[in-house]
Order: sequence, then structure tokens, then C-alpha cells
Amino acid sequence: MHLKKKGSERNRTGMASFGINVENAYGVPVPHLRELAKKIGLHQDLSLELWETKVHEARLLAAFMGDYKKVSERQMDRWVRDFDSWDICDAVCGNLFDKTDFAHRKAVEWSSRKEEYVKRAGFAMMATLAVHDKRAGKEAFEKFFPCIIREAGDERNYVKKAVNWALRQIGKRSLSLNRRAIEVSKEIMKQGTPSAHWIASNALHELQSEKVQKRLME
Repeated sequence: MHLKKKGSERNRTGMASFGINVENAYGVPVPHLRELAKKIGLHQDLSLELWETKVHEARLLAAFMGDYKKVSERQMDRWVRDFDSWDICDAVCGNLFDKTDFAHRKAVEWSSRKEEYVKRAGFAMMATLAVHDKRAGKEAFEKFFPCIIREAGDERNYVKKAVNWALRQIGKRSLSLNRRAIEVSKEIMKQGTPSAHWIASNALHELQSEKVQKRLME
């Protein structure tokens, strides 16, 4: 198998050091996977087949090759239940799912789920939509703030990091959303939990920074 030949134990060790689940991984560099996906092009049927192999790199490749126009809501719900590593979650949400017509709704829906990676997927989707969805108005992102406030107390590492990610990305989208994200951060700070404190303080540090403020004022 091509992917197995391109992998290495050294890369697997490196992946593991970043908290990536390498149980079914070969250790193939992501740039190689992206280049391979670029050569093959969008191929929905192959994407689905690759996902079913359960091989880590095959699933990343599936995310890069999937055709968002052919992705169904049923597929999204099925795949999200298979997420077993933060990088798979983020790759699928940021390269495929966030382009679908269901993205905004699924972000809200998944954010209230109990499973760690499903909940992370909800907030990863919010974060990537804030960057990639150029057509959506500010109202679409304001709807995410109640979810962010509600889940800021989740102490699980991959959830709290995604909540923080979503808050920061939304707050960097526009000046008005920045002002609201800062208010939300201060509201979260009042929750008093370690997770809420980290999420809020980290977000405020970036959202109030001279660099971000200058860019938003231009």
C-alpha cells in the first residue's frame, strides 16, 4: 500500500508527541498527503472508501479528497462518531465539512454533545467557518456565542482548546464581532473554573492585542 511505504516510525513518534492517536497510523507526513490529494483531485467515492479503512492517513486523505457538494448530513454524523484524534477532527471539519450547507447547523448541534471529539468538532467547525465562510453575516457567528459560553467550563483538553479557538477566530473576523467576543470572554471569566479562566484570558490576550486591533481598524 502506497501510504504504508511513505510512512516511518520516526514520524509516528513525532505525531504521538503532539497528542495524535497513532494506533492506526503509518507516519506519513501531511504535506505528502496534501500533494497526493492535489494530484488525484476531488473523488467522493474514493474518499468514502479511504475512510472505511480506519487508517489514520487514509482518513486525512479522505478529508482532502472529499467533494463537499456530495457530502450528506448522514455522512457527517457517521464520520464525526469515528473521530479518534484531534487532527482528524480538525482536518475533516476544516477541509470538508465546513464547506457544506449543513456546517453552521452541525456546529451548534455537535457543540452540545457529550463525546469529546464530537464536541470538539462543533467548535472546530465554528473556528474554521469564521475563516472560510466569507458570505455569512455577523449574525451567523453571533449565534455561536451562547454555545461558547455554555461549554467554557468543560475541562477536557481538546474541548477547551477548541472553544478557545472558536472564540478567537470569531473575534478576529470583524470589528463588531471582536467587541462582542471580548465581552463574551469577560463573561466567561466570571464562571470561575480553571477551564473558563484559561479560555477567557488566552482569548483576551489575542483579541485585545495591538496587532489584531490594528488589522480590524484598517
